[in-house]
Amino acid sequence: MEFRLKELRKERNISQLKLALDLNMNQNTISRYENMEREADYKTLIKFADYFDVSVDYLLGRTENK
Repeated sequence: MEFRLKELRKERNISQLKLALDLNMNQNTISRYENMEREADYKTLIKFADYFDVSVDYLLGRTENK
């Protein structure tokens, strides 16, 4: 599975820390999601998708349509 969190974050020049603060999360948690050491639950996937204004399917690499 391809998880596009890191790609989206870097495209927008957002640090892990800023993303974590914006979403009320821990920076270490963001790192674990990006390195696929931890899987995001449904609510977290929606938070990421809303934040980056993309679909959950795009975030998960299931489509090229944002």
